Amino acid sequence: MKLSFPHPMIIMLAFVVLATILTYLIPAGSYDRVLDEETGREVVVQGSYKTLENQPVGIGKMFLSVPEGIIEGVEVVVLILIIGGAFYVVDKTGAFKSGLEALIHRFKNGKTFLLALVGILFATAGTLNGLQEEIIAMVPVLLILSRKIGYTKIAIVGICLGSAIIGGAFGPTNPFSVIIAQKVAEVPVFSGGMYRMVFFIIALSFWIFYMVKYGKDISFDTSGESEIPSKLSISHSLILVLVAITFAVMIYGLSNWEWDYNEMSAIFFALGLSAGIIGKLGINGTAKAYAEGFAELIFAGIIVGLARSIYLVLQEGQIIDTIIYALFNPLEHLPLGLSAFGMMIAQALLHIPVPSTSGQAVLTMPLLTPIADLIGMSRQVVVLAYQYGAGIMDLVTPSNGGLMAILAAASISYKDWIQFAWKPILVIFAFAGISVVLGIFIL
Repeated sequence: MKLSFPHPMIIMLAFVVLATILTYLIPAGSYDRVLDEETGREVVVQGSYKTLENQPVGIGKMFLSVPEGIIEGVEVVVLILIIGGAFYVVDKTGAFKSGLEALIHRFKNGKTFLLALVGILFATAGTLNGLQEEIIAMVPVLLILSRKIGYTKIAIVGICLGSAIIGGAFGPTNPFSVIIAQKVAEVPVFSGGMYRMVFFIIALSFWIFYMVKYGKDISFDTSGESEIPSKLSISHSLILVLVAITFAVMIYGLSNWEWDYNEMSAIFFALGLSAGIIGKLGINGTAKAYAEGFAELIFAGIIVGLARSIYLVLQEGQIIDTIIYALFNPLEHLPLGLSAFGMMIAQALLHIPVPSTSGQAVLTMPLLTPIADLIGMSRQVVVLAYQYGAGIMDLVTPSNGGLMAILAAASISYKDWIQFAWKPILVIFAFAGISVVLGIFIL
């Protein structure tokens, strides 16, 4: 019997089991923590690591971590369902289809340029607010786009998700990673922005070029490409403008009003209701479309919740701090360049058990900044190493619920994603490594 690659849910559950086994193999340990008034988060105290009595996680607790993880990530799950419902309503009105047809016709002789614009748009959203889980609900629309312009679905996911992650990993303004890290490391917020922008442009340009060059669908049928789409109706135009305004308000709210997942859910819920009324679906039709949208994305939401379960098991076994201690403690004895590069690799590895970028910042910055001061390294380089290592790893690690949910929504196996994307991901890591080492001399 031919073995098939595991289903996304099996992959996530396998990681939960692996995390449970590790609680028996890795010694328990803990750092002391204090409240950082500037960020409002608890940060670890340098030099306070101590070993504890092992607390391995039993089978019962392992199974309990599954519902607990979903509950822990309920705000993200609700956001995914509500955005999914809103997008399904908009799709039911025909606005997305009409808008895509008009856009594709406008760029019928410049599809490469169109894809580059899409990549830049998602990268901008990534650097402004760490866009990732929100893409899950956009997958059906993106798949329509890929079919109509002759690109594979894995390439269009790469263009959108990959560009957003690169924006978050390389950009200077992501409030959930670089800004938190700079605050905890006590370096000026937005400092080193021009340096980051240079490597951001280099990395994004390469990524988009690779996706455009190697993402074409060789089975694409060009017949019918000359069809002229019908003119956008007033209602469809109004709905599309409303979608754009909703995203603009979301980004502004995250950046300036301290919005969280619930506020985002609220504005997208309002978008869905408004789009249904404007699109003449009626009250019942809008409610039915919303329900169908919820049903489409329930599994994606569960995948995100399972990613939280992995972290909960490691936290219950009190081995996360031990992993951090083992990864970062040896770095202060290395030459400066190797230490900086080692920090980036260690941050990448740590992102597997700690999939939260903001959580990883408050865990590691207080430990690494004293090491940097001791060996004469700029704290800005420490922030870069964290930003690149944790950020780029979101393209790889199965513990990233956003990645796994997007792949599941697009019916792309994790194996196929890695086979397609591993080469450009390695190149992106190489750009990051060059940036970190050069930063020793420039920042």
